[in-house]
Amino acid sequence: MSYQPHTSEDVDRMLAALGLDDVEQLFQPIPSDLRAPADLDLPRPHAEQEVAAELGRLAARNRHLDELTCFLGAGVYDHYVPASVWYLAGRGEFATSYTPYQPEMSQGVLQALFEYQTLISELTGLEVSNASLYDGASAVAEAATMAVAATRRSELLVSAAVAPRVRELLETYSQGLAIKLVEVGALDGQTDLDEVRGKASDQTAAVLLAQPNFFGVVEDVAAAADLAHAVGARMLVSFDPLTAGVLEPPGRLGADVVVGEGQGLGNHPNFGGPAFGFLACRPEDVRRLPGRLVGETLDTAGRRAFVLTLQAREQHIRREKATSNICTNQTLNAIAAAVYLTWLGPQGLEELGRLSLRAARYAASRLADIPGVSLAFGDQPFVKELVVRLPADPAEVSRRLVDHGLLAGLPLAGLAPGLEDGLLVAVTERRTKEDIDRLADAMATVLSDLGAGQARREGEEVAR
Repeated sequence: MSYQPHTSEDVDRMLAALGLDDVEQLFQPIPSDLRAPADLDLPRPHAEQEVAAELGRLAARNRHLDELTCFLGAGVYDHYVPASVWYLAGRGEFATSYTPYQPEMSQGVLQALFEYQTLISELTGLEVSNASLYDGASAVAEAATMAVAATRRSELLVSAAVAPRVRELLETYSQGLAIKLVEVGALDGQTDLDEVRGKASDQTAAVLLAQPNFFGVVEDVAAAADLAHAVGARMLVSFDPLTAGVLEPPGRLGADVVVGEGQGLGNHPNFGGPAFGFLACRPEDVRRLPGRLVGETLDTAGRRAFVLTLQAREQHIRREKATSNICTNQTLNAIAAAVYLTWLGPQGLEELGRLSLRAARYAASRLADIPGVSLAFGDQPFVKELVVRLPADPAEVSRRLVDHGLLAGLPLAGLAPGLEDGLLVAVTERRTKEDIDRLADAMATVLSDLGAGQARREGEEVAR
């Protein structure tokens, strides 16, 4: 189906204005071996109404989270977003705001970002936050470059329990920045601190952990920070902010830079984006901080005012001497996070964390009761994510569970060596007891069907 808005008369008028005889002449400068055949065998043109109807039909084939019950996580989570968040964040003052380099014209946006920074500082336990970054993965890479600049070292110890896609992004960044990545193994789902101790040296710029880690396991950040600081290295932590109600902020445990993905803070999953990344650090690293930093000052009349501060470290002023090539932020998504956290409050954050924790514990119990299913790291503490081992292909199990209206989790084959039979299941405060029971019952049914099918195939093979 194709839609062509120009009539033949329109084309003739365009060619006449250009002094050309036919459309083919427009493409003569392009070498013939780079051009597609003239006859593309396109279907007949359709009216706009027909095209819109066809696109609607195709879109209706998609399944979304209002229809499917979501246990999928691994960095993007189905947390509840109250209606007030995007009602306020979507106001024209915020939705249409642009780069606030003229503070006298941007006081509302600057104040909102200042409040956002304050909230992120409280969540992370560190004194300084920037005005957000593009996403959680690039925030990790920016933290790594900060550590390298601060220590004048080039080695980064990275836990194998950090999300695989984040480690891939670090690999990409490291090639251009001459950072040497050294992997530290995970023992029973948790970073091997003995290996950190053995690999940390006077060449180590930083140690990087995730809290909780990719497998949902809670790490011993304080012990890792002691090991990092013992060799003069920075401690970097990629933190899930929605666990702050039940876990100690990493900054209070010795982390020097705390980063993370902010999607869960008032931002819908949105097919994986857009959301925002956050980054917080200690005052001694403030001039190495990437991106924008909103500060509080007084105007000429002595009134409270807000500005972008310490801009001499930014790309738009220092260019090649800037601390980072990041020159903007995810303003709208960060403001949504500020609205969300204000709506939630400290008590709400704690209640949310406890709800997720209780629901995840119940899910672990119900899933482990299914014949053949076991918890991969049953002895380790976790908050809202867990890995279960299945007696059948997790990808096939997940595919079949969609027919039951369930997004069951993330199959770990190809992502975590040794966990080819693993399924990463996320349980947020949105998942009720009924949701979890439905997941367990449906999974038991699917596994039984797959087991019966396998037994039947084996019997047929023997018969042959």
